[in-house]
Amino acid sequence: MSLIWLVLAAIAVWALIRLGRQGEGRGRGQWRVAATLFSAVMLAGGALLAFKGAWLPAIGLIGAGLWLTVASRQRSVPSRQTDTVSDSEARSILGVPFDATPEAINAAWRRLMGRAHPDQGGTEGLAARLNAARDQLLKR
Repeated sequence: MSLIWLVLAAIAVWALIRLGRQGEGRGRGQWRVAATLFSAVMLAGGALLAFKGAWLPAIGLIGAGLWLTVASRQRSVPSRQTDTVSDSEARSILGVPFDATPEAINAAWRRLMGRAHPDQGGTEGLAARLNAARDQLLKR
């Protein structure tokens, strides 16, 4: 009977980890709560087994509980690529001519950033592209 429970626990751990690796889109954060609760139950079960003297299953259950706790708390951080743009692409992004002065480049950047900044309803990606274009033209 205990082998059946062990197999069911292994399937539950696998399912929780699989759910977590699918990403953290909208409405998908609840798997962390479920994984935390399940790992707490596993740790408590392992402590109970250790108290009763069943050391080998207790070590396995505590190890699996600790592993699930750590695995459910790790977040995948998207890699931020350095957004490099060519001079012509940077000029088209900012809408400045080839012979634009640094003042004109900064003025165009300020005007566009006023609308593209995340605090003003824009996106981080667009703001990053504007910054990369300005930096490329000013050679920072």
